[in-house]
Formats: sequence, structure tokens, C-alpha cells
Amino acid sequence: MNLRKSLVAIALFVTPALAFAHAGHDHSGLMAGMAHPVTGLDHLLAMLAVGLWAAQQRGAARWALPLTFLGTLLLGGLAGFVGLQMPLMETGIAGSVLALGLLVTVAVRPPLWLAMGLTALFALAHGLAHGLELPELASPWGYAAGFVAATAALHAAGYSLVRALPQAAAPLVRIAGGASAGAGVWLLAG
Repeated sequence: MNLRKSLVAIALFVTPALAFAHAGHDHSGLMAGMAHPVTGLDHLLAMLAVGLWAAQQRGAARWALPLTFLGTLLLGGLAGFVGLQMPLMETGIAGSVLALGLLVTVAVRPPLWLAMGLTALFALAHGLAHGLELPELASPWGYAAGFVAATAALHAAGYSLVRALPQAAAPLVRIAGGASAGAGVWLLAG
């Protein structure tokens, strides 16, 4: 029953955001920022995986990983907005989907400093890219607020899904991680 509720909640969250991706909607601020993480496959999979991985952790890592991602994403976005670039940025984004998927698949629990460092590296690549891609007419603060809010919601959805599932369903979470890793391989090949 909890799995069904979680899936319905995720579907309800995603449905309105998909509508914002079409022409005629707000492409200059908050709604554009909220739509992008949900409609971009790379971002969607990486954000859900951060939540899944955080839920597999113990102690402070459960909240530190999503907060590290959000903070570094915002800093990377600001750096990208002023023109800072990173070599192999797109490869890093696709690689983050692969790596986060693998981390979920094996349910690895590295030391907190290492988990936070990996999370920050992935977030930096996503943040820089999206800061660089910010539409010229966009309100950067509205876009950033929507982008961060949608990212946090995706983290929460992944985290809540794992925490709501019974322990016996842990293999399903690992299978989801494997599917995300497979998508990361596809993104890297593309």
C-alpha cells in the first residue's frame, strides 16, 4: 500500500511539471526552473538517485547528501551563470547518472566525507551546465528557486520511496539503481 501511495505521489508531482515544458508557459523564471529537473532525463535520474542513495545511508549521511547536492548545485549554477565552465561537463553529468545508479545498486556506504565529495562533484557539473544554459530572458533568481525546489522534491521522492518500502523490497531499489546506471551508459554513448 505504501509503494502505491509513493508512486501516485511521484506521478502527481511530475504531471503538472510536464505541462510547463510546452510553449506558452512561463519560460522566464520559476516555472521554467521547476520544469527543467523533471523533464531532463539526466537530471531526473540523478536527482532521484541522490534521494535513493541517501535513504540507503545511516546517520548524518541521510540528510547531508541531499543538502550537499542542493548547496553545490546552487553554487555551480551561480558560477555557470557568470560564465565559468568545467572540462567534460556534459560527460560528467552523464557519468553522474551512471555513478549514482551504481552507488544505489550496490548500496555502498562510504565514509561521509567521500560520499559528500562525490555528491558535490556531481552537483557542480549539473549546476554549472544549467547556469550556462539559463535562458537570456530568464529571471535568474526565479529560475534558481524553481530549479532548487524541484531538485529537492526529487531528492525527497527518492528518499521517501525507499523509506516507505518494506525492507524486503530493497532489491527493487537496487534494480532501480541498475536501470539508472544503464541509462547513464546510454547517455555517455549518445
